[in-house]
Amino acid sequence: MRGICDDLDAETEALREVVSGLTEDEWRLPTPADGWDTHETIIHLGMADVAASLAVLDPVGFEETKQKMLQGEGDLHSFGGLDVREMSGTDLWSWFADERLRMTEAFRAIEPKDRIPWFGPDMSALSFATARLMETWSHSHDIADTFGAEYPRTERLRHVAHIGVTTRGWSYVNRGLQPPETPVRVELTSPGGAIWEWGPEDSEEIVTADAYEFCLVVTQRRRAREAELEIRGDLAAEWMEIAQAFAGPATDAPEGRVGG
Repeated sequence: MRGICDDLDAETEALREVVSGLTEDEWRLPTPADGWDTHETIIHLGMADVAASLAVLDPVGFEETKQKMLQGEGDLHSFGGLDVREMSGTDLWSWFADERLRMTEAFRAIEPKDRIPWFGPDMSALSFATARLMETWSHSHDIADTFGAEYPRTERLRHVAHIGVTTRGWSYVNRGLQPPETPVRVELTSPGGAIWEWGPEDSEEIVTADAYEFCLVVTQRRRAREAELEIRGDLAAEWMEIAQAFAGPATDAPEGRVGG
C-alpha cells in the first residue's frame, strides 16, 4: 500500500502544479469534460476522497450514508457535511489537499487485500487506491488541457493502463453486451522505454501503443481512431472503441479532443 499511496501522492502533486496560480475566473473556465469546470472537477475528486475515507475508517457509517443516497436523500456533496461549492479556488484546493491526505493515510494503515465497501461491489484496498489514482490522472488531464499545461508522463501510467486492461469485460457489460471470451494481447511502451505486457503471446487480437496513448483511450480522453494505436483483430478494435476504465453509465470520448 505504501507504493500505490506514494504514487497517488505524486499524482496529486502533479495536479497541484497545474492549478497553482489560477485566477478565480480561470477556476470557473469549462474543461474539455462536458459540463465541468476546474472548480467542479476538484470538488468531484475531493468528495470521492471523503467517501473513500469514510468507507475505510467507518464502513458501517459509509453503508448508512450510501443507502440514504440510493433513496434520494443526498448526493456525494452530503459526505462531510460541508458545502464547498462557494469556496474560492485557493480554499477549495486546501480542502481537497487535506481530504486527499486523510484518505491516503487511511489507505496506508490497511493491507492490500482488505475489502472496502463502495457504491458498486466491494474492492480490495490496493484496487481502490489504484482507482483513485486513475481518476486523479484522468481529471488532471481535463484541467491541464484547459490551460494548455504540460502534464508529466511517468511510470505511474502503469496503474492506469492496468485498470484499462482489466476493465475490458466491464466495458461490454456496461453497455449490455456479452464480453468476448477471446483474449486480447496488450503491449505498451512506458515513458521510460520499458515494455508492459498483458494477455497471451499467441493471441491474434493485439493492441500495441505508447502507454500514454492507450491510457488516454481507456479513460475516454481520446477516441481510439484519433489516438496512435496499432490494432490487429476485430475484437481488439471493438474493445478500443468502447473501452471505459471507470464506473458509471456507458459513455464515449468526445470527437476531436486535442491536448494531452
